[in-house]
Amino acid sequence: MNEEKMIHISINDMPLEVKEGITILEAAHKAGVKIPTLCHLDLHDLKLANKVASCRVCTVELIGKNSLVPACVTKVSEGMVIHTDSIRAIKTRRMAVELLLSNHPNECFTCPKNLECELQSLAKELGVREIKWLGERKKFEKDLSSDAIVKDPNKCIMCRRCETMCNEVQTCGILSAIGRGFKAFVGPAFDIPMAESSCTYCGQCVSVCPTAALTEVNHTDKVWKALADPDKHVVVQTAPAIRVAIGELFGMDAGTIATGKMVTALKRMNFDAVFDTDFGADLTIMEEATEFMHRMEHGGTLPMLTSCCPAWVKFIEHQFPELLDVPSTCRSPHIMFGTIAKTYYAQKHNLDPKNIVVVSVMPCIAKKAEAKRPELTKDYQTDVDIVITTRELGAMIKEAGIDFKNLPDSEFDHPLGETTGASVIFGTTGGVIEAAMRTAYEWITGEELKEVEFTQLRGMEGIREATVKIKDKDVRIGIAHGLGNARIILEKIRDGKSPYDAIEIMACPGGCIGGGGQPFHHGNDEIVRKRQQAIYEEDRNKKIRKSHENTEVLRLYKEFLGEPYGEKAHKLLHTHYEKKDRI
Repeated sequence: MNEEKMIHISINDMPLEVKEGITILEAAHKAGVKIPTLCHLDLHDLKLANKVASCRVCTVELIGKNSLVPACVTKVSEGMVIHTDSIRAIKTRRMAVELLLSNHPNECFTCPKNLECELQSLAKELGVREIKWLGERKKFEKDLSSDAIVKDPNKCIMCRRCETMCNEVQTCGILSAIGRGFKAFVGPAFDIPMAESSCTYCGQCVSVCPTAALTEVNHTDKVWKALADPDKHVVVQTAPAIRVAIGELFGMDAGTIATGKMVTALKRMNFDAVFDTDFGADLTIMEEATEFMHRMEHGGTLPMLTSCCPAWVKFIEHQFPELLDVPSTCRSPHIMFGTIAKTYYAQKHNLDPKNIVVVSVMPCIAKKAEAKRPELTKDYQTDVDIVITTRELGAMIKEAGIDFKNLPDSEFDHPLGETTGASVIFGTTGGVIEAAMRTAYEWITGEELKEVEFTQLRGMEGIREATVKIKDKDVRIGIAHGLGNARIILEKIRDGKSPYDAIEIMACPGGCIGGGGQPFHHGNDEIVRKRQQAIYEEDRNKKIRKSHENTEVLRLYKEFLGEPYGEKAHKLLHTHYEKKDRI
């Protein structure tokens, strides 16, 4: 085994021994020396970094070299003497930010990223107190074409983080540089509207954008309007990943389980009922597990892929339309819940479905676009009316003046309020297929599954596989999170080389806990891991941990739906997919 070669350098007169081949930025970090960055982004779990070195904010001085160098891409060498705090480096760094600000809108007060903007924070950190160069600025129209993402080229600083995420991580190939020089920005090819591109709306570009060049479509005003309408019965549902992330917006540690406080906050905001999307997740497993068993017993298409993630569904529609018979036909959990809210729940409470407003709180930007899909609309009525992200809910709670950290805990409303541990783990990669296996195992074998945690299905590797023994059948399972990894699995299916019976795909790295609508984690993988640990803790704390043991779900079938995967259930809870152009 070859040992890594160590070399000797100096940073700010501190002698250091570091690994050969690392960058100055990495060496400084190990030495506890901070070098500000803007375009740089480390995605450690993905073993990837944004390396365009376009902003020049991280420039440092090398003794013996006339020009300053960017620390993020310059590798250390033996005997290198580096100054990160010289007057020359500091002045150059500040000038780089001043030049960016000279061509940037001065609307921080009303900007969607106010107090979350990395350019804003950097200007404060570097002591920028005025914009010295005033004159012509680029002026483009905002792209408001999509139901999920707003693109504002005026705020693009050409860091190209979004391009790295879209092209190298997600392999969607939507974003690239447009124009040159002063008027350059990043967007879809030929600057076509986002809604006309093959964008999946996964929102990972939004997650890494340091400014507000890319943001989610904000629907908070729609929610406030519905809550203020006395003729509307407004119900809200919250996805499993929300409870382990929303606390971060209020100064709580990453991975804090804030389920009860979240429910209390929503009730104080005057929602007529507060429900858990986990109920819809349990319902999804009832349908998905039955569909899987039906395919295995009747020679149906295998492998079967889970269909909970609308971003990956849109990905397959654009990129692999020949495989549209592979995904499960199940609607996603929040859409299933919306359907039940406007049928079963409406009947139970003698409500006109037209007066029910269903609000979904999701970790996902793609859910906004999913709710508008035409096949999920009937008689001009949608099953889910408004979708807001975790960040939007946090903003609404702050707007309402609610002291979130000190709220008492409350329970979700009933009916449609009972949930299981199986539904909670939908929030992280591998959780959907694990939940399905808990149910499929007992249904196929007729035996009680005592060890419900399929640890072989857990982890953060981009592609994972496992074999689950069910009776005399070895069920081969594949798991992928991140659309680049999904592509690898889909190519194997297309080429007839897939060994799997069932596959779970999530568009976002880490699954929903790393969704495009979650609190910004700025590439800190440890935050995502803590959210995942909290999801598993919530599962272990549940009295019921299998979806088919949810008594309220069973009552729903008995009183309203009939048999799982039956005629009525299929009509209300399943969907179809459409081939879409690849642009």
